[in-house]
Amino acid sequence: MISVPVVDVTGKQVGTYDLDPADFAKEINKQLLHDVVVMYQANKRTGSHKTKTRGEVSGSTKKLFRQKGTGNARVGTKRSPIRRGGGHCFAKSPRDWSYRLPKKAVRLATRMAVLSKFQDGQAVIVDTLAVTEIKTKAVAKVLKALKLHEDSTLLAIKDNDNTLYRSARNIGNLQIAPCRELNAYDVLRQRRFLVTREALDVLKTNGKETAAAG
Repeated sequence: MISVPVVDVTGKQVGTYDLDPADFAKEINKQLLHDVVVMYQANKRTGSHKTKTRGEVSGSTKKLFRQKGTGNARVGTKRSPIRRGGGHCFAKSPRDWSYRLPKKAVRLATRMAVLSKFQDGQAVIVDTLAVTEIKTKAVAKVLKALKLHEDSTLLAIKDNDNTLYRSARNIGNLQIAPCRELNAYDVLRQRRFLVTREALDVLKTNGKETAAAG
């Protein structure tokens, strides 16, 4: 059992949260985390690289000069890959790099990533976090009080909050996401993990249900 302090927006401890690692994962599988992160990175690739073959470059298909009788080596067309402006021998073409791992593996990796943040002491639980008006200053003040303003941070909330999102979107090192949209790549990419108590309850419940179903 992991006992994690719960703080308010001023950084003052207001309680503790008892976290059972088994509610998220039996163990941290580094290979699974690696595989899932590589999948997300591959899915981000545009695959729009393109070069032209000798059949796609502009220019005549006529031989530059006759094959025999000139004393020179025989040559082909001006599109030949050995000539300036010619096509490529092995031209690159657009490619789709995306692929998907099994859903159960991806979801398990997300829970492992969240658990790893708590085990490494990189997670902070805030009792509640809400803003009444769209002001970046309000969110920045909270991050500074929690001593997270110098680190890249992922903020996990229970549901979509447009006011909070619009207040936080101009903070360069802060990413915000509802707990149901979390993934292992985003959790691991950010150094710190800030989560509200309500969002953690949802993650914990979903972890139990998934474990029971598995």
